[in-house]
Amino acid sequence: MAYSDFTLSVVRQRFGLTLNESADLFAATPEADVPASLADTLARYMPLALNLSTEKARSELLIAPVLVEFKLAHRDRVSLFSGIDFTVDAAAGLNGRCDYILSRNPEQLTLTAPVCVLVEAKNENIVAGIPQALAEMQAARVFNQREGQPDTPVYGAVTTGTVWRFLKLDGATAYVDAVEYPIQQIRKIYGILSAVTMAVTSP
Repeated sequence: MAYSDFTLSVVRQRFGLTLNESADLFAATPEADVPASLADTLARYMPLALNLSTEKARSELLIAPVLVEFKLAHRDRVSLFSGIDFTVDAAAGLNGRCDYILSRNPEQLTLTAPVCVLVEAKNENIVAGIPQALAEMQAARVFNQREGQPDTPVYGAVTTGTVWRFLKLDGATAYVDAVEYPIQQIRKIYGILSAVTMAVTSP
């Protein structure tokens, strides 16, 4: 079993989680400034990404630029990993590659303290990507515990590139944000990324 094989029922049963789908997790989270270069990139890349309409195109033209610019804007506090093997507990099914991981640490040579995992939605289906994201978030929590990190919430997101939906794993509760954010609200998306990776707020 790998991250992508999980279903919501398996996630709940295997890790003893309760699902909360009604919380507006980031209603109070402020927007954040977006680099002018990113706004320009999205304006130029968006039509091509939408017309190509493939997962690879959306990943390369929309998701990656958003995350890379976020990393570069906070290079002294955040690291970004893409497509790395993140096998934490193969017996529990916590194994496989993660699309993207953000960590609250500038070290780029090795993964430390993952706080936010991001899953590319397959077939533009955000809901279908939620179990995979929750499994990766559980793995991030186990990883952090082994590394002696503080027991703080772990965050995640599922995105098509044009739409983003965030998640939070806190104790035995898995929160799935009741709100989805379109890429047109990139300042809000950046605000949320800032909040969860750098503790700018306490969502």
